[in-house]
Amino acid sequence: MKAIIAEKPSVARKIAQLLNANERKDGYLEGNGYCITWALGHLVSLGMPEDYGIRGFDKASLPIFPDPFLLIPRPIKKQNQKGYQPDPSALKQLKIIQNVIKRCDSIIVATDAGREGELIFRYIYHYLQCKKPFERLWISSLTEKAIQEGFKNLQPGSAFEGLYQAAKARSEADWLVGINATQALSIAANQDVYSLGRVQTPTLALICKRYEDHENFTQKKYWQIQLKHRKEYLDFTSQSAEQWEDKKQAEQILRSIEREGRATVENVSSQTVKEQSPLLFDLTELQKEANRKLGLSADEVLQTAQSLYEKRFITYPRTGSKYIPEDLWAEIPELVRILNTVDQFKPAISTLKFGNFNKRMVNDLKVTDHHGLLMTTKIPSALTATEKAIYDMIAYRLLESLSEHCSKQVSHITIKVHHYEFSIKGSKILTKGWRAIKGILSDHNSNNSKNNDSTSNNHNVEETLIELPEMKIGDELKISQADLQEKITQPPKLYSEADLLSVMENAGRSIEDKEAQKAISNIGIGTPATRASIIETLLSRNYIIRKSKTLVPTEKGIKVYHLVKDKKIANVQMTAEWEMALDKIENSKLDAKQFITDIKDYTTEITKELLSLSIHQENIPELKCPKCQQQNLIIKDKIIKCPDEQCKWMQFRTVCGIQLSIEQITSLINNGKSPLIRNMKAKNGKKFSAYIVLNDDYKTIFDFSEK
Repeated sequence: MKAIIAEKPSVARKIAQLLNANERKDGYLEGNGYCITWALGHLVSLGMPEDYGIRGFDKASLPIFPDPFLLIPRPIKKQNQKGYQPDPSALKQLKIIQNVIKRCDSIIVATDAGREGELIFRYIYHYLQCKKPFERLWISSLTEKAIQEGFKNLQPGSAFEGLYQAAKARSEADWLVGINATQALSIAANQDVYSLGRVQTPTLALICKRYEDHENFTQKKYWQIQLKHRKEYLDFTSQSAEQWEDKKQAEQILRSIEREGRATVENVSSQTVKEQSPLLFDLTELQKEANRKLGLSADEVLQTAQSLYEKRFITYPRTGSKYIPEDLWAEIPELVRILNTVDQFKPAISTLKFGNFNKRMVNDLKVTDHHGLLMTTKIPSALTATEKAIYDMIAYRLLESLSEHCSKQVSHITIKVHHYEFSIKGSKILTKGWRAIKGILSDHNSNNSKNNDSTSNNHNVEETLIELPEMKIGDELKISQADLQEKITQPPKLYSEADLLSVMENAGRSIEDKEAQKAISNIGIGTPATRASIIETLLSRNYIIRKSKTLVPTEKGIKVYHLVKDKKIANVQMTAEWEMALDKIENSKLDAKQFITDIKDYTTEITKELLSLSIHQENIPELKCPKCQQQNLIIKDKIIKCPDEQCKWMQFRTVCGIQLSIEQITSLINNGKSPLIRNMKAKNGKKFSAYIVLNDDYKTIFDFSEK
């Protein structure tokens, strides 16, 4: 009998169906010589400080260096009490897995084929003190064919030791930095709890720095002159090369140009530009594109792609590669033929040259654990609107990748009026190539609505397609109209999720030290599989919020940033270097023990740095609980509550998007009514002003009497 351990019940059921092991039991399936069970995500995790006998936040205990690390069943917070307890569902499933393993001679690992999937299995294996041999099912999709091929090519568990060591090192490094930094800063802040992390804190620093650069930017007005021309029945404009800060000077020049009425062509350059077809999506590129075009968060894209994967419609989504291996190329025509059975894709496919597909996506050396995102041979059915949108993006991207380059003629003409230079830019499509797939001929095309999937903005594309008449040096152009345009310098844009994912992906490129930058230019913060969860962690910590399409730090986030921005914990370079180290561990080029030793040295430094901070405390008054009138209220960032377990009075501090200030809380508790609070936001998005009042049951209600 062989045990198979999948990551989720849905995957276990698919494997069981294929192996004809369909006898349902409590927590597993059985038949045909197999027992198939599953994890429920991370069933086992690293122990908490209290598991090592360290209770509370104790300065004398820091830094905490477990040796060895303890593995415990997944912990959850105790209800109405401090501390953690084992998750009952995790305990139950671990018992089932243990019983299944006992009955079997060996194990087949079928958790997701990646770093986290490997860690999920290995932590269970070591927690249960299992010694039985195991093999690895390594697949990139859940289609019947892929699973069958995977079972024919089972690999020894030892082949993935590097992957496990990297996953384990990442897990332990995050624990060491996160636990120690969080406790050190919280102690320095007089037990006001803050959360810091190896990856989340540098990411927060990126968001806060951009926000402050945006807020502190001083806008300046300037003026440019635009001229309108007409030649050979074509209308076009030219823009002054110079920008004037003095409006009166610009007006004088405008009048002078109007009197002249003509411009002379000084220079003409024209070149043919080839826009290579885009590569396949990796997860990060898919998240960026879906955020830009569909407004979806990185986490929503990951969850949707995971759902499509589990329904067998796409290949493994947590990939960091945009390429496929040579041996997969033979299957691509079949994918195109299947898409051609769907009316929606027929017009796009009609532009492809069968038998002469572009092979740019094929590169064995650039395929990591998994290849670029593809659809499978299973035609989708019963998809949600979001699933369909993501599936379509992946399908259209394949068709674009298989197309030829797009060829454009880009023209740049310089004209002069008196000694003032003006430039004319134009571009004309020569061959549409991959841009014919969706008919979007420019990344800035006016028809490119949020529901249209054009390619990535990485392509160097003219903003608009303007066909220009033939011009040569010495030609005279009549000026039909001259306008003075008032413009304002623009601050750095706040990060959208797409922008932040790009910065995280390319964090190494922002490093000022050129040697260091060269070494880690392609290394980012986090991995494609973890970046969405990093953003969600910052949101759940109340460090950032989503505002329109941007990510904005909260007051708490800015406070944390100012505390740590000059400390090692916020260092982007350090984090990027760690990602490179983890990659080396995975490929057996670096010893994991050495990495953890370096992390411990780093942890000692940051713990010392953070404990030495002098943190200004918010002046919190002593306020009696309005309900029991016995206890002083506890006032935190998120809640105001009575510590008495019998009383249980509680009020959320953020009401309709506004965090109540200490003054407003004091008035509410002492007077039963807050001052007028403005700019609160209703569920429909409309802003309103109201008083917050305590009613007879000590619950808060709105009072609109001032309205």
